[in-house]
Amino acid sequence: MGVARVEMSAVQLKDALTRLKRAQGQLGAVIAMIEDGADCRRVLTQLAAVSSAVDRAGFKIISTGMRECQAARGRGEEPPMSEEELEKLFMSFS
Repeated sequence: MGVARVEMSAVQLKDALTRLKRAQGQLGAVIAMIEDGADCRRVLTQLAAVSSAVDRAGFKIISTGMRECQAARGRGEEPPMSEEELEKLFMSFS
């Protein structure tokens, strides 16, 4: 059995992309802080912000996939992923 695919566009995932790009910049700043010998509290505070941004992006992607599956059901189509598969993805982020 093949891997189910839920195709989503950059437009659908605009918020997730924004969060990931922000996290990318924050991660670069964290790396620079470590290289510059910054205080560990400041480094960890910024690293926590990066982690949170990545987690929120993941949840946004999952929720978009859930809406796509629901829309497919509404059109009478077989959704690209089962509820169990979506739940497994969700649980991987919690």
